[in-house]
Amino acid sequence: MQYRPLGTTDLRVSQICLGTMTWGQQNTEAEAHAQLDLAVERGVNFIDAAEMYPVPPRAETQGLTEQYIGSWLARRGDRDRLVLATKVAGPSSTMDWVRGGPQLNARHIREAVDASLQRLQTDYIDLYQIHWPARPANYFGRLGYEPDGDTTGAIDTIEETLNTLARLVEEGRIRRIGISNETPWGTMQYLRLAERDGFPRVVSIQNPYNLLNRTFEVGLAEFAHREQTGLLAYSPLGFGVLSGKYADGARPQGARLTEFPQFARYTKERAVAATEAYVALARERGLSPTQLALAFVNSRPFVTANIIGATTTEQLEENIGSADVRLDDETLEAIEAIHARHPNPAP
Repeated sequence: MQYRPLGTTDLRVSQICLGTMTWGQQNTEAEAHAQLDLAVERGVNFIDAAEMYPVPPRAETQGLTEQYIGSWLARRGDRDRLVLATKVAGPSSTMDWVRGGPQLNARHIREAVDASLQRLQTDYIDLYQIHWPARPANYFGRLGYEPDGDTTGAIDTIEETLNTLARLVEEGRIRRIGISNETPWGTMQYLRLAERDGFPRVVSIQNPYNLLNRTFEVGLAEFAHREQTGLLAYSPLGFGVLSGKYADGARPQGARLTEFPQFARYTKERAVAATEAYVALARERGLSPTQLALAFVNSRPFVTANIIGATTTEQLEENIGSADVRLDDETLEAIEAIHARHPNPAP
């Protein structure tokens, strides 16, 4: 397992990060604990969660993911060897069970941190992230940008958010700050305000990145590289599509897209055609489709960590094993050729 610096800090995180959004929905507490045990045994020291997990979000299950991590941490007892990340939800009109509808102001952020610390059974969070912005922007698959005429208000919101997080860092309740589902403009504002006001800098950007969605490379990859705000890549298998298990319209029992067909981002016609090409390439090269997809993400110079998720320990073993796979130049060139034919079919 390789370990990479988290931003400009001296903290090093495993290049494979254990994602947890299925715990409490598709995975039981015992299964979550088994995944944690296996991941740590394989050298993973980085765990990513969120206050709204599991997904899909529901009032009945909200917070279970963090609770499962907390009960495992209480049993294990070596908290200081792990890097624990979680997130505060941005504004949402569909999650009124989270503080009556989450916001990114001081009160909501402090209440979110209190609740996460309690569920996680810990005194501090290593990396606290803004799950999505408080303004309309290009995230969650949205491509077109429609100006709302409120640039000043958007900056003021980011400033209040960052100021609150800075106070929480001073109090020792969180240690580092990250952003998620952000744009180049939003990233620039966080960095600008940190430099102007002496706030802590963001150390990471958690956005989607995979063979079907490489839009991070346009604008944000340069920020990640030059400003040392590396990418924490989520959905590296495109909800499992790039594993090839949904080929020819298959819907395996218990699989995410079988259980939740509303997540159609990676199963549209153009994405299916691109997936077929990547699956064929993997098999030509003697790799599993999962190995090809994850090894590609691992190889990108702007990636700090690859957030993998699994519902079975067998899947988890293969996903973690991608850390040992190296793609040769010929394979990388073939990937680029497919990308040229099928550019970003599932942004």
